[in-house]
Amino acid sequence: MKIEEYECVKIKRRAQERIYEETKDMTTEELLAYHNRSFEQLRALQANVRAQKPSTPSVATRPS
Repeated sequence: MKIEEYECVKIKRRAQERIYEETKDMTTEELLAYHNRSFEQLRALQANVRAQKPSTPSVATRPS
């Protein structure tokens, strides 16, 4: 009996395969540049999401 994988595991494996194919022939310096670009893109995306998110109190308060 074969157990079906979760979709999140399939997505993770596809991402790993894509990254491996993109980076398999890179030097250490090229790998560092590749990952630094990825991190910068992630930071920019996070900043955009935070800028669009309405501010909410960090601690919920109950009426007395």
